[in-house]
Amino acid sequence: MLNKKISTWTKEYPLLKEMIDLQEVLWINPKYSSFKEAVDKISISQEDIIDAERRLERFAPYIAKVFPETKAENGIIESPIVEINNMKKELENMYACKIYGKVLLKCDSHLKVSGSIKARGGIYEVLKHAEDLALEHNILHLDDNYEKLDSDTARKFFGEYSVVVGSTGNLGLSIGIMSAKLGFKVTVHMSADARQWKKDLLRSKGVEVIEYESDYSKAVEEGRKQSEADPNSYFVDDENSKNLFLGYSVAAKRLDKQLSSMGIKVDSKNLLFVYLPCGVGGGPGGVAFGLKMLYRDNVHFFFAEPTHSPCMTLGCMTQQHDKVSVQDFGIDNLTDADGLAVGRASGFVGKTLEKLLSGCYTVTDENMYRLLSKMGDSENIFLEPSALAGLPGIVNLLTSEEGKKYLEDQGLEDKLNNITHIAWATGGSMVPKDIMKEYYNKGIALL
Repeated sequence: MLNKKISTWTKEYPLLKEMIDLQEVLWINPKYSSFKEAVDKISISQEDIIDAERRLERFAPYIAKVFPETKAENGIIESPIVEINNMKKELENMYACKIYGKVLLKCDSHLKVSGSIKARGGIYEVLKHAEDLALEHNILHLDDNYEKLDSDTARKFFGEYSVVVGSTGNLGLSIGIMSAKLGFKVTVHMSADARQWKKDLLRSKGVEVIEYESDYSKAVEEGRKQSEADPNSYFVDDENSKNLFLGYSVAAKRLDKQLSSMGIKVDSKNLLFVYLPCGVGGGPGGVAFGLKMLYRDNVHFFFAEPTHSPCMTLGCMTQQHDKVSVQDFGIDNLTDADGLAVGRASGFVGKTLEKLLSGCYTVTDENMYRLLSKMGDSENIFLEPSALAGLPGIVNLLTSEEGKKYLEDQGLEDKLNNITHIAWATGGSMVPKDIMKEYYNKGIALL
């Protein structure tokens, strides 16, 4: 809860007034520093990321076997990246601006198995827990072919244990689908904003879904309580999990290979700007951290949030992180961008990225819908509303006074043509066609 009047907060942070009024804002992080200066006090290392990569490689034969759709990639769950020139022109027309450099879309919306960015961290955390248990009980050895986990013996073993998570939707899907496949008993506590089709899909996989009329924080709180009461239960803590964070961070090296294959360099003359939709912060935080470890000062990243749920912007700007929620300031946390409907940001992520995050910005639901329809028409790529939040960041950077000042302060005004912009599309491929059509028509009506 707040320890000062709202009027005192808004005097100290004038941008807060616009956020309370639900306006779109761009906040530039005054603590942004060089990589060398920023990483001194961070407890996660490159070795941790390499360890996570190796674990996913060990599990790849199992993943290829139990999820045949991953067979062509040998059990490695990775998404395509595409240049979106038609959408770039649409953005220029919509916002009456010139966009310099390349604009790419990283399609985590089309990740196999669970169809969102959460297929990275969520699936990784479940696999890490499964491996720890199986090694401890001699069900598995590190030099085994992990395909052996697709057996009645392994499923019976995992059936003695349970996995619990609180979610607005996509994390619940990835945790639920992966845990159920291994044989765990799974419970997903879902907030009011979670889409019905996500709940139905989970139940069809044998997952117990408990629904709440309250928001994300309540679902997490109740999930944690349930898990703590059972010694054989494992709670996936989206707000504080180092394992989730590491699962997301593995994206960086894979992206580097994809960019190389497209002939795109990232160095001091050719910069990378990445725009990531942000809910509680684990997914975008992990991806961004992995990219910083790889590209250092040659990558800049911004988090995107709905105007009704700007928890990371609020937490980082006030430096209160998870000590404040959007509701403390009278912001309702009601948004159609269900994956981003979070009132309180992860303190772990906010503090880890305190000097690495370039900034945050907010987007109205209406603009997400407009961009959704434009993306469908121009590129034939259909995403859920929250996955479009990355795109306006490019425009903000190049056209707003704050964005221009950031480029000037970083000495980048003469390098605009050499910037590669990546909007991270976080989900959408699993949305039922009739619901996607509703999203699309809503965007067309708003245009």
